[in-house]
Amino acid sequence: MTTLSRVPLLALLGLLAAGPASAQQAEVTMTGRCERLVIGGLDITQNCKEQLVNTVARGRTTFDFGAWDGQSLSFSGSGAQHEQTEETEQLQPISLVVAGMKNKEGIVRSPAPAVGACKFSRPEPGKTMITCEATSQGKTYAGVFITDAKADTKPGAESGKDAAKEGATSPPKP
Repeated sequence: MTTLSRVPLLALLGLLAAGPASAQQAEVTMTGRCERLVIGGLDITQNCKEQLVNTVARGRTTFDFGAWDGQSLSFSGSGAQHEQTEETEQLQPISLVVAGMKNKEGIVRSPAPAVGACKFSRPEPGKTMITCEATSQGKTYAGVFITDAKADTKPGAESGKDAAKEGATSPPKP
């Protein structure tokens, strides 16, 4: 996936919370703890990576979960439908899930129409939870990720050299 810029967690989730008028093409990789990963009804939480990628591009918002065994899961929805459900909680409706599997030839992706949502709290210093759930063709897809939102990030620092990753990728789980 081609990315024009990387932004810190607080800035990207801030773009989402602000709504579609502020949505720019951006991507952020967050590190933290993957609490749950279910692909097509199969729970693979034990293989879930300690990172989550959130992308806002061309009017769509995507949350990408990965697993150490080569599987991946993306939840995607129109950023224009983003809504606030409570003072501190945001809801991103999901219209597409994309399960992926890495093999010798590359990554095989299986996009499917879906109904669901990703919820996240407004970015603040401290832990931020992102919860995605959707169903497609009678199968369940879910991901729950908890990350630390850092207080020292600078909104507007959107160039590649000024952006901060939320930490380093951890080694595979045993």
